[in-house]
Amino acid sequence: MGIHSDQWIRKMATEHGMIDPFVDRQVKTAEDQSLAISYGLSSYGYDLRVSDEFKVFTNVFNTVVDPKNFDERSFVNIQTDVCIIPPNSFALARSVEYFRIPRNILTICLGKSTYARCGIIVNVTPFEPEWEGHVTLEISNTTPLPARIYANEGLAQVLFLEASEVCETSYADRAGKYMKQRGITVPRM
Repeated sequence: MGIHSDQWIRKMATEHGMIDPFVDRQVKTAEDQSLAISYGLSSYGYDLRVSDEFKVFTNVFNTVVDPKNFDERSFVNIQTDVCIIPPNSFALARSVEYFRIPRNILTICLGKSTYARCGIIVNVTPFEPEWEGHVTLEISNTTPLPARIYANEGLAQVLFLEASEVCETSYADRAGKYMKQRGITVPRM
């Protein structure tokens, strides 16, 4: 198993639609020319952007978080350029980019250091071979202070690992429950 470089990622994104929309370079400024948390193609990965859609946990309805019986009232839906995550709280978001993973590739997605150094932890499960969709991003604010997340800027880096042989059963073969997800996807059974 090996990790892929920017040249391979560029080819797969432009010729095979692996990442859409695809940004062919590291972008470090926002549309208004202010500094941005970088996103786009990097040396050995791709820094994905977080969209402007968020589901922030709330206790307004006194629900219980249960992955087997998820109650949508656990969240407040927010669409904004800057999402404030309350202290010691959690939010779901989604990537701007839509991914189509080849059958011989597995990805690992890690939070960017800029957020990690602020106590913001991003958890994303691996993108399995032949999975496709918007990435649902899990964002934890581990600090005792409110935290800002900037929409349409970098949040996490995806690394692409190529297997020495093609898997016998892919995510598509199993008809995985999160296949071709669009938007923020809550737990499914």
